[in-house]
Amino acid sequence: MIIASDWKDYEVLDASDGEKLERWGKYLLIRPDPQVIWHTDKKHPGWKHPNAHYHRSSKGGGEWEFFDLPEEWSVTYKEMTFNVKPFAFKHTGIFPEQAANWDWASDLIRTRLAKHPFPDSQTANEGVRVLNLFAYTGGATISALCAGAAVTHVDASKGMVTWAKENASSSGVSDRPVRWLVDDCVKFVEREIRRGNKYDAIIMDPPSYGRGPKGETWKIEDCVFDLIRRCSELLSDEPLFFLINSYTTGLQPGVLKTMTDLVITPEHGGTSDADEIGLPVSQSDLVLPCGACGRWKGDI
Repeated sequence: MIIASDWKDYEVLDASDGEKLERWGKYLLIRPDPQVIWHTDKKHPGWKHPNAHYHRSSKGGGEWEFFDLPEEWSVTYKEMTFNVKPFAFKHTGIFPEQAANWDWASDLIRTRLAKHPFPDSQTANEGVRVLNLFAYTGGATISALCAGAAVTHVDASKGMVTWAKENASSSGVSDRPVRWLVDDCVKFVEREIRRGNKYDAIIMDPPSYGRGPKGETWKIEDCVFDLIRRCSELLSDEPLFFLINSYTTGLQPGVLKTMTDLVITPEHGGTSDADEIGLPVSQSDLVLPCGACGRWKGDI
């Protein structure tokens, strides 16, 4: 399992009975987690004194119960700063386990740029070009910008793109080469193929289910393989990496690796692997599983 263990401003303090107790900076949140099917003694005092608790409804969804919590605050990860805002469906605006993928991608970008530096006089398009699809609030975008890449950030939600811009500003990278696009990711990829545009790296975090602006249905099991095939057409002649995340139960690491092996590797060479990603639980030696990712990398 790939474990995101370098956080200072975030930790899973404990996990028990379908919930996790988390520290976000100086604030404690209790949120539901379907992976937590075990029971512990809940000895951490934070279980009794959280700053907020998200209660899941038996009818679906749920609601926050706030005790002593600002509407917004910030947490840092290495050189990045993120604005945290609890909102619908238990979310906070960050998936902390993704820090492991941020580090992996940024290390590859820095290594490529160190071996093939580009003078300041050259345009950003001559450096490492990254496409981030279903880009949410921009964790991967900001990490890539910090590493020196030029990023195209695409998400269908205007609110999420605005939030990502705020995170970029908080992280001090607003002036870096980045395009912020509110767009349907599948349609954007199709247009980029027609335009002949290419990217050195592609990141995607597709949802399990969704609808496009004209009512188009996205179901990851039915659509993701074709999207990977299309994205393969967007990779440059010297691609650096391809990264796909999945929080869908049916898309296990082996499935993600098989798809990249069938589509990316035959066309571009390189190597692929896949694994679960997780977060350490500080109250014990447990690791909380948080989804899966498939990673492909080319020659640096």
